[in-house]
Order: sequence, then structure tokens, then C-alpha cells
Amino acid sequence: MLGALFARLTKDPGRGRALFATLVTVAREPGWYVEGEMPDSLDGRFRVLATVLALAIGRLEAGGAAAQQESVALTECFVEAMDNEHRQLGIGDPTLGKTVRKLVGSLGRRVALWRASVGEADWNIAVADSLYREATPSAEALRFSEDRLRALWSRLNGASDAAIAEGALA
Repeated sequence: MLGALFARLTKDPGRGRALFATLVTVAREPGWYVEGEMPDSLDGRFRVLATVLALAIGRLEAGGAAAQQESVALTECFVEAMDNEHRQLGIGDPTLGKTVRKLVGSLGRRVALWRASVGEADWNIAVADSLYREATPSAEALRFSEDRLRALWSRLNGASDAAIAEGALA
């Protein structure tokens, strides 16, 4: 549906899929929901996915021209996935477009948050805002999530632009 309304910004419809699949796998790791105390719900899973995507998009935006195009492709994969998932949940026109726009806005807010936070020594505020919002996690859960996000950021920073595009985050 949204594809008919908005032309893709990237020419290759397969671009971004490998990285998106890798980041979905990261977001599905049970630790987020056990040690990280993230609710295993649609909202909780969305928060984790949007947070790991935001870190990846921030890293790609800081890369070369190809990496920046990859960030666009990754965002397009996110939009497509949100559209498909919400259709499967039974959300239809005209509500679907509004729902997906809201989710994309939420991702954009996280990207801006992480752009400003990755260089900071203390990530507690960014982690709490990006993952937990109004909830108050335990100190252990917050520490777990911060450690997990720092590890992901380290993997992203240690990988070449091409490796990230392939979803290879060693």
C-alpha cells in the first residue's frame, strides 16, 4: 500500500534487507526481555528494534556515501516491515498510514537521541528514554541494556561500511 504512494528512495529493493534481518535477530535476543526487563509485548519488541535500528542508522550516517544510502535502505525496510506487520494485525486503511508514520517518527526520535548520545560517557538517560520511556527499570536491567547497546555500538564501529551493509557485525 505505502509502496504505491511513495516511491523507493533506493533503486535496489533488496538493499538493506541483510542488515535489517541481522538487527531483527539482535532485537529478538531473549536477554532484552529477561535480564533487560523489557516487556515481551508488541510495544516492548518495537522499542528494542527501534533502538538497535537507530544505533545502526546513526553509524551508517557517519560513514561514506554508500553507507548513507544503506541507512536510507534500512529505513525503507523498517517502513515495509511495519506496514506488513500492522496489516497482519488487522490494521487497515485509513488508520495504517497514520500508524506507520507514528512508528517512523518514533524511530526518527531515537536516531536523533542516539546521534547526540553515542559520544557521551553516560548512556543511562538515552537507554532509559529509548527503551523504557515512562517505565522505571531496575538498576540491573538498565545496566544490562546499556552494556548490550554499547556492545552493539562497538560492533558497528568496528565493522566496515560494506560489512555492516551485508549484516556482518562480527
